[in-house]
Amino acid sequence: MQNFKQFIGSFSFDGRLAEVDINSSVAHTKMLVKAKIVNTSDGEKIISGLTSILRDIEGGWKLPEEEDIHYAIEKELIKRVGPIGGKMHTARSRNDQIATDLRVYLKQEIKIIVNLINDFQEVLVTKAEENIDVIMPGFTHLQPAQPVLAAHHLLAYVWMMQRDKERLNDCYRRTDVLPLGSAALAGTSFNIDRQYTAQLLNFKDVSENSLDAVSDRDFAMEFVFCMSLTVLHLTRFCEEIILWMNPEFDYIKIDDKFTSGSSIMPQKRNPDSAEVIRGKSGRIIGDLVALFTIMKSLPLTYNRDLQEDKQPVFDSLDNLKLCLEVIKEMVDSLEFIEERALKSTEKGFIAATEIADYLARKNVPFRLAHGIVKNIVLYCKKNSKTLNELSLEEYSKFSRLFKKDVFKYLNTKSIANMKTSYGGTSKKSVLHQIENIKNKLKLEVLEVKVK
Repeated sequence: MQNFKQFIGSFSFDGRLAEVDINSSVAHTKMLVKAKIVNTSDGEKIISGLTSILRDIEGGWKLPEEEDIHYAIEKELIKRVGPIGGKMHTARSRNDQIATDLRVYLKQEIKIIVNLINDFQEVLVTKAEENIDVIMPGFTHLQPAQPVLAAHHLLAYVWMMQRDKERLNDCYRRTDVLPLGSAALAGTSFNIDRQYTAQLLNFKDVSENSLDAVSDRDFAMEFVFCMSLTVLHLTRFCEEIILWMNPEFDYIKIDDKFTSGSSIMPQKRNPDSAEVIRGKSGRIIGDLVALFTIMKSLPLTYNRDLQEDKQPVFDSLDNLKLCLEVIKEMVDSLEFIEERALKSTEKGFIAATEIADYLARKNVPFRLAHGIVKNIVLYCKKNSKTLNELSLEEYSKFSRLFKKDVFKYLNTKSIANMKTSYGGTSKKSVLHQIENIKNKLKLEVLEVKVK
């Protein structure tokens, strides 16, 4: 088979681990020297050789392709420093080596993605502040339900993203466990110092079971799950952008660079960026399914199936990072068409709940009030009227409790700002919500800097 080397190899995709693999090897070599398994002179030569390889890679030089990144670096090291380069692999295996590399790499990527989410949140918060007085319909079942502040709607996604960051930070905690020193599967007879290696590589914990350590990919599956749920949240927002841009809604406009025209219909602008993010979600969720399928039914310990774990991991993180960068810029360009959004609140009888609450405040059981207002809405539909167009006399036909003050409950701006409960859509509540999330974002930025 001519392509067997390509079939069995992984260099084409694990090559991106070169830097972390070299850094892990440097740490391992320092530990071998400290434990007097490798003498100081040989250790210094190995570290110098590894450093020169890393420097060349950073300068644009390409490692010659081998079966995998580990063997490619080891072969190049021996070429540069001689046979002593082979001492680097003492007391370890490619099994614990790749498990370590992937954990180091994902710890770095988790921090990057958390910062990207943070940036997107800040744009959403800014847009919420800019549109604090914009009123729009809130929907259930995609039907007009009650008026809400546009800011409140935007902030819903800020809190979704907040949970995404919390999940990633939690994933980081389980990724922050060093498997190096587990060797092939059973540990090693050399008197190694795994805690020292963990200290050098900034791992908080050391794995307790060598069998589990070399075969565990739970952290990778959890990471791709986090990618999948985050992109799912992005698709929900993208779907709203697509709807809001539709002339039937016409609530917003975004910069033309995030849209495209039609090849045949000159009047159209298509929300391509939002649609591509929506499409990429299928790919990222597919990566999660692929990883689960790779891991399903694998016996302990290492199996070559695990070589295929990196492609779905890399694909999911690459695409999510791209989606986060694009959606941040797209939302930064978003402008609400205030009058259109407000005009849309006149549809769907969205003041109906307030009328029911009006009666409830007058000691009418809410379920009975609900039925009264339902009959009022049916009357309006039959007579082609809105709730605002009914006279007090007409309201009184349904209940003598209706007085002139009922009409203040028909103004959508007033209705929105009546929702003063904690977490509600009133301006007062939303401003408090903005203050809370801004304080959280500031604290998280400080925590990242401290780390």
